[in-house]
Amino acid sequence: MSDVTLPVASFSPLYEQIKAMILASLQASEWLPGEAIPSEMELAARYAVSQGTVRKAIDELAAQNLLVRRQGKGTFVATHQEDDWQYRFLRLAPDSGEKFHLTNQFLSCENTKASPYVANLLKLKAGDPIIHIDRVQSFAGKPIVFEEIFLPGARFKGLDLEVLNAWHGPVYAFYEGQYATHMVRAEEKIKAVAADETLAKHLHLPQGAPLLSVERVAFTYGNKPVEIRHARYDTSEQHYENKLN
Repeated sequence: MSDVTLPVASFSPLYEQIKAMILASLQASEWLPGEAIPSEMELAARYAVSQGTVRKAIDELAAQNLLVRRQGKGTFVATHQEDDWQYRFLRLAPDSGEKFHLTNQFLSCENTKASPYVANLLKLKAGDPIIHIDRVQSFAGKPIVFEEIFLPGARFKGLDLEVLNAWHGPVYAFYEGQYATHMVRAEEKIKAVAADETLAKHLHLPQGAPLLSVERVAFTYGNKPVEIRHARYDTSEQHYENKLN
């Protein structure tokens, strides 16, 4: 008699199921960034579970920075509109300890086709339409960041240089408000590079000056990559800061 391998039953805890339901509502824009979600009691009644189960689900979503608890006010969908969240994914900080506020200068915004490398990162096909943006960010009047941004053309239709220059807030808040695209997590690759002629020109540095190259892929709900940023940081008066838990 041959051995028979029986299937192993699998299940997820109830709070994980509630977490998935709340996440589905976020993904469907039932509650928009900055808005309050229903109370724990209301959600418990909605899903026919205990309030403790809902609380545990919300705790996990808050730990993932998808929801924000406010004492005495409720739980809100995280948004890049808020001052504390504007630079959520930016790990650059001034050596002086000053509060960071960057100003944008968009240099170009072009419709083009995805290279194999960009297509792979954005889960597209090579040759698919994308939008390529160049911008410089300055701190205290000094340019310190040169960025190339790549976006899927199908998701960001109508985006052009005029539209970008008319926006004066955080770019991720712009994505939220204009394209219902909410950046919820990011992955980065970091390495040291030397400034070429173009970077030296935009960052007002001598050619060959040391820079920090940071390539970030940002994801929206459902683990979908929706933006690539290839930034080069002048770290002569700034540093890359990360907190590890």
